Amino acid sequence: MNLNPIKEHEDFYYNEQGYKVFTEVFHLKRGYCCKSGCKHCPYGYDKKTDTFKKIVRQETKR
Repeated sequence: MNLNPIKEHEDFYYNEQGYKVFTEVFHLKRGYCCKSGCKHCPYGYDKKTDTFKKIVRQETKR
């Protein structure tokens, strides 16, 4: 059960067509790439080539 609801403007926004678009913040909170070719994918996934273009370095918690 997810106890942390997603927040508009932080985790997602609505595009001009009315679709929900998830932000980079949301993807990093989720913690993994879903390989759907998301617009704000912080993992650098390229759906056309099924490869990752960049490496994500998560900040260490202090």
